[in-house]
Amino acid sequence: MSTYLNSFAPDSALPTQELVPSRYALRLGEIDVLVVSDGVLPLPTETMSTNADPSEREAWFKEMYLGPDMFDWALNVLVVRSGEQLILVDAGLGNQFPGFPRAGQFPKRLKDAGIELSAITDIVITHMHMDHIGGLLVDTVKQGLSPNVRIHVTATEVDFWKIPDFSLTEMPQPVPDVLRRTANQFIAHYQDRLQTFEDEHEIAPGVVAKLTGGHTPGHCIVYVNSGGERLTFAGDALFPVAFDHPEWHNGFEHDPQESVHVRVRLLREAAASGELFVATHLPFPSVGGTAFRWIAAYWDY
Repeated sequence: MSTYLNSFAPDSALPTQELVPSRYALRLGEIDVLVVSDGVLPLPTETMSTNADPSEREAWFKEMYLGPDMFDWALNVLVVRSGEQLILVDAGLGNQFPGFPRAGQFPKRLKDAGIELSAITDIVITHMHMDHIGGLLVDTVKQGLSPNVRIHVTATEVDFWKIPDFSLTEMPQPVPDVLRRTANQFIAHYQDRLQTFEDEHEIAPGVVAKLTGGHTPGHCIVYVNSGGERLTFAGDALFPVAFDHPEWHNGFEHDPQESVHVRVRLLREAAASGELFVATHLPFPSVGGTAFRWIAAYWDY
């Protein structure tokens, strides 16, 4: 792995006024990867561990210097350049939801990186929760994307949101209604650009989306492989607490038991392969590896 900045930033790019870095670039073989922060949103700590003993939950968040009742949840999206294709993986929350002023940052931060929305050839949606598709419903984003952009999502995910089942979730109210409405808006606007797949689909050379299920029935992850190196964008299969407690349920999981199986399988694969991990809700820049604990990659300046 090596950092690779020039592919994404024009020579004339002016320094951003943000004091905290919000994008991180690296190269795997011949593929360029950029992790972009969409910002953060506050969530109850209980949402990350709905089946945990309250005292154990409190102890874990205290040890992490988080909580005790609320914490900031990171939002990350991925940009991948493979050959002539420029691929966006997920699109953040958007700015249409009140109460989350620090989220919905990805369009501005793509622009700061010298990336025009019109240059994106493909979008992969790991699943259709609002913090992954909401950014595509912002008016300036809808207007800026190419009419020929291909949006890849599993057929299972699209089918699920026709009549979604929230019976096993433990979400704050009124989140389920907002999720339903956002998913319906997304499908209505982008239906003619959706390219659904069943189990596994090559988006571009070295970039493969694969169905995992669990978090939602159609949840998928994205593998980036090039030059003997691999990075996995795990979407919502992994959360910060998952490395210490993969058995703890997340309130947003539509099938909590299957989500545990998916998590453990991915953690075992990564521990064996030494691959890099990036996930939506791991602290930015979210690049690191795992041996059933989070090992952050050293930033390369």
